[in-house]
Amino acid sequence: MRPPVPVAADGLGDGVASRTARPRSARATAWAELLRLPALFTVPGDALAGAAAAGARPGPRTLLAIGSSLCLYEAGMALNDWADRAEDAVERPHRPIPSGRVKPAAALAAACGLTGAGLVLAARAGRPALAVAAPLAATVWSYDLALKRTPAGPAAMAAARGLDLLLGAATTGGGTRAALPSAALLGSHTLAVTAVSRRETTGGSVLAPLAALATTGLLTRLVTHHRTRLPAGRRAAAAPGLPGSGPAGKPSTTGALATALATAYAATAARPYFHAALNPSPPLTQRAVGGGIRATIPLQAALAARSGSAVTALLTAALAPAGRAFARRATMRKVSIT
Repeated sequence: MRPPVPVAADGLGDGVASRTARPRSARATAWAELLRLPALFTVPGDALAGAAAAGARPGPRTLLAIGSSLCLYEAGMALNDWADRAEDAVERPHRPIPSGRVKPAAALAAACGLTGAGLVLAARAGRPALAVAAPLAATVWSYDLALKRTPAGPAAMAAARGLDLLLGAATTGGGTRAALPSAALLGSHTLAVTAVSRRETTGGSVLAPLAALATTGLLTRLVTHHRTRLPAGRRAAAAPGLPGSGPAGKPSTTGALATALATAYAATAARPYFHAALNPSPPLTQRAVGGGIRATIPLQAALAARSGSAVTALLTAALAPAGRAFARRATMRKVSIT
């Protein structure tokens, strides 16, 4: 429970203000918990990596794609807790809906409104973007309402992340084909994290974190040792081998940056996965899920560098410290990223 707002020494006006502020602050915190606001920083990198894979710099349409992604991501968060309200009442009664701090109807209305907003923003970015955003929205709703507890659940979540990256590529006018390898790599990471998250409240799974650990190692190797099929403008600067290799096969700036960012990805994800494999208790499993989610940002940045865009990679990587700073704010201290 947050400490009360201090009352002024004279005991007058500020005390009334504090009583008004507390309910507003409590409502804001409840919605921040429902929408997992700290996790929002893992979303813009999808569109940025997609634009980089398509050989384009971020532009106004990329910003629209990011806005669409954020809306659809938050729609999924609200819908997830609405769909899980009965289960959470038993396993996680502190969450906003079972605790009564957010009404179920309000969460469902938010999911609907955010989905609509996401599709509108995608339409503003162009028909190709809308053509990707529509199946992305359908995948989000299908996962939360039908697929989450089925064997297809992790694959559906992986497809959603992959489509989100393709949404960024679709805004460039160059098509999404060039971004398919990056989408597949990001989707594989999401598949592994989602598989671990299925035992988040019960623990007991050694295989899932071990598989996620192996996936992390494989993805790190692929990002650092296999280059993307670069657009024509960047192909001349890339020789076979490392991404963006320079003359005589020496790593270029983007190749070295991709390696550094992939290493940061592995360091962020591997340790909590390893701990969860050694002791698959609910707390360590939850920590592994959180680590996997946080590792999404350096992976997105590594994919952008792998595509030859150092500026986009650095911009994406900067989202990680920004997200940590946001999560450390007083109102965010009890807001879980998972």
